[in-house]
Amino acid sequence: MAAELYPAKKLPPVTASAVQQYQQQNISNNNTIQGCNWQGLYPTIRERNAVMFNNELMADVHFVVGPPGGTQRVPGHKYVLAVGSSVFHAMFYGELAEGEDEIRIPDVEPPSFLAMLKYIYCDEIDLCADTVLATLYAAKKYIVPHLARACVTFLETSLSARNACVLLSQSCLFEEPDLTQRCWEVIDAQAELALRSEGFCDIDSQTLESILRRETLNAKETVVLEAALNWAEAECHRQELQPTMENKRLVLGKAVYLIRIPAMSLDDFANGVAQSGVLTLNETNDIFLWFTAARKPELPFVCNPRKGLTPQKCHRFQSCAYRSNQWRYRGRCDSIQFAVDKRVFIAGFGLYGSSCGSAEYQAKIELKRQGVTLGLAVIKYFSDGSSSTFPVFFEYPVQVEPDTFYTASVVLDGNELSYFGQEGMTEVQCGKVTFQFQCSSDSTNGTGVQGGQIPELIFYA
Repeated sequence: MAAELYPAKKLPPVTASAVQQYQQQNISNNNTIQGCNWQGLYPTIRERNAVMFNNELMADVHFVVGPPGGTQRVPGHKYVLAVGSSVFHAMFYGELAEGEDEIRIPDVEPPSFLAMLKYIYCDEIDLCADTVLATLYAAKKYIVPHLARACVTFLETSLSARNACVLLSQSCLFEEPDLTQRCWEVIDAQAELALRSEGFCDIDSQTLESILRRETLNAKETVVLEAALNWAEAECHRQELQPTMENKRLVLGKAVYLIRIPAMSLDDFANGVAQSGVLTLNETNDIFLWFTAARKPELPFVCNPRKGLTPQKCHRFQSCAYRSNQWRYRGRCDSIQFAVDKRVFIAGFGLYGSSCGSAEYQAKIELKRQGVTLGLAVIKYFSDGSSSTFPVFFEYPVQVEPDTFYTASVVLDGNELSYFGQEGMTEVQCGKVTFQFQCSSDSTNGTGVQGGQIPELIFYA
């Protein structure tokens, strides 16, 4: 009946140019809809709602976003904002609502505020590395949990040694324990890379102390000291102090005692720390006595070496063998592809050695993803003639992401006959990590899933 009483009016045809005209709203310009029938261009309520994003049309509130000197005026619609955020609901419709038409938000950057509004209006998540932390802050402040989770997921997938220390600091601030744990996994396994990253110098003093206190850091103590002094220099600049050694020691404060100087070698201490000026004369004298005297003085420093991480081994063969005139190398490549179901850090490979008595090999080991080299090392190792595997390591552990195939390769130079693996497995469970193996087209010396070289992957998880 309704259809008969109120026949539908025929809408003008929708053209591509008309749709583009009405989709010009973006994060840098306010756009007012021209015309009175724009609603007919959009078939869903989500699309019609999205037209209002950053649009002056029917706006009943405005935000002045950003710190003084960098503000942007953003239009808003109270109903839409209240539906998307309980904070906005309380602000506009709660018992203490003030009814202000202009609201200042100095602690949120305009691009991040607009990213949050784009999610509320358009149901779209648009994140980038430069603004994701500030967007997470905005999402937490205005209690937009789905956007906050998307920000955390973005950070987890982009996590690396380069940004792990900064993200650790932020994850503690935002109370994101899962992100915090993943940051620690990266920092522990790739400690020297993380400590030498530019981001390390940007962390706060509390985060610095938590890293220096870490028992499982996989790093030489000389690298830890170097990183702490680099941080101290940056902190001097932040406090407008001259970066002298005295001022570096001043800004480090008690954190200097978390550097395990007594756990260094005597050579590293005598030729490095003792001459750097970071220690007082009394501290230098006491540590020399700690190294050399039978009766050792008490020290304010932590004296025990860090435990680091215990490497795990994924062994992909069930047995090994040797035969006359089989498995020589002479510069040919042995290679295998693998994937994991959890993020791990490949430290190196376990390799077979000579089956004809002791011999020395030169190994060029490589780890690639889609043809791009992620880790490369040239190492000599000595084989004692047993069927044991012999570990060879990259300079730094290589981060390996789940559900992607990587290529492990080795080129060995050695004339002696070698052991080789047999009864290879396509899937191996190592603790909580599952490895899958498949043949690699890079392999030119016979290694594959069923048999050959590269019997072990050495990793941290």
